[in-house]
Amino acid sequence: MTKKISRRRFLKAGAAAALSFGFNQTLFSRTQSVKKSRVILIRDEGLFTAGGKLNAGVVRKMLDEAILQLTGQKEIKSAWQKMISPDDIVGIKSNEWRPLPTPPEVESAILQRIKEIGVPEKNISVQDRAVLGDPVFKRATALINVRPMRTHAWAGVGSLIKNYIMFVDKPSDYHPDSCADLATIWKLPIVRGKTRLNILVMFTPLFHGIGPHHFNSKYTWRYNGLLVGFDPVAVDATGVRIIQAKRNAYFGEERPIDPPPKHIFLAETRHLWERLMREKSN
Repeated sequence: MTKKISRRRFLKAGAAAALSFGFNQTLFSRTQSVKKSRVILIRDEGLFTAGGKLNAGVVRKMLDEAILQLTGQKEIKSAWQKMISPDDIVGIKSNEWRPLPTPPEVESAILQRIKEIGVPEKNISVQDRAVLGDPVFKRATALINVRPMRTHAWAGVGSLIKNYIMFVDKPSDYHPDSCADLATIWKLPIVRGKTRLNILVMFTPLFHGIGPHHFNSKYTWRYNGLLVGFDPVAVDATGVRIIQAKRNAYFGEERPIDPPPKHIFLAETRHLWERLMREKSN
């Protein structure tokens, strides 16, 4: 299944989500281009084998379909060439949280496509917690941001915006007020303007947790989805709505994510995400 979700739809659906978290209806800017705010949702019921393992071929197919839809290209090589050039030094910012890491099948699919457009393997690295010490990330001209969506005891959700917290020396500095100011990390020279693609893995999202680092598989479900876009605010907000809908269905009542994932909404309001994205495109 494929869905294109434009900012225009966000303005309608996002308003309800924003209100439920105590924010206003300016969650999504009316002035940002549709190209920058398009989010592609791909789901495939054949993602898992009968034995419960990920089907690597289906993962590659889902990613390819998402990239083609996002870029508007007909061939996958051309699609990646719209985002990455052979001269780029590419850091793939993954996530290694042990209970729910970025699946290696997703990392492999990204690596394959980047190498196919001519980026030497020596100029590609996949890292999470070691990005500041990684020589490729130190020289990176392009970043691919990829992680699973899950609830989070401090930030509300583990999001694409939050995935860059490892680009700072002291991540704990960004924990106050439910990690409200995570978007400021995206303004740092090491990452500013470098992110070419955001991939939110929604294969088996975690929709509920109790305390830091809590994980229970009964609070996951096979959504079998990938969310892909250029704008991490838009992708994250879409993921939040999916998580929130699952929580409501599971608990049989309105059960807001706690704490509210304010860092996503404040990225655009407090931290002027629209301006940052516009600078990126210039």
